[in-house]
Amino acid sequence: MELGAKLRDMRQSKNLTQEELADRCELTKGYISQLENDLTSPSIATLCDLLNALGSNLSDFFHEESEEKIVFGEEEYIEKQSEGMLFSWVIPNAQKNMMEPVLVELAPGASTQADFPHEGEEFGYVLEGKIAVVHAGRSSPAKKGESFYFTANKEHYIVNKGKKRAKFLWISTPPNF
Repeated sequence: MELGAKLRDMRQSKNLTQEELADRCELTKGYISQLENDLTSPSIATLCDLLNALGSNLSDFFHEESEEKIVFGEEEYIEKQSEGMLFSWVIPNAQKNMMEPVLVELAPGASTQADFPHEGEEFGYVLEGKIAVVHAGRSSPAKKGESFYFTANKEHYIVNKGKKRAKFLWISTPPNF
């Protein structure tokens, strides 16, 4: 962390000169300049005084927001393959989020495992092929360019009804895959 640059930014955001900040903390303008240029380091007591004069505290000053990762590439996907089915978790660690998107590929005639009733909702978008969404024993066909949506309170699964591979994006909230 660049302590000096952060102190300078805070001082400037309060429209204070180095001299004004120095006066408020009983320091010299030269010392403030040295701090801001990382030529010296303050004691904890001095840093507390500076932060107090700038309307902050140690906890807030050293708290750094981690930048949220927004875009993920194929190399980060986690895949599971079994019996004509490929699941690709396209967002790493999505089970800790509110929703969990999975890219699913099914060979002709293959199906996902039956998912028992649970709280939440499920959404999907068919990218390739023809599938049937089976929900509470009722089969609803969907093809490329179509989507599906249902509450997950009944047993459900998806079957590839076509003669070619089917591929769809399946999103569950809360995470369930």
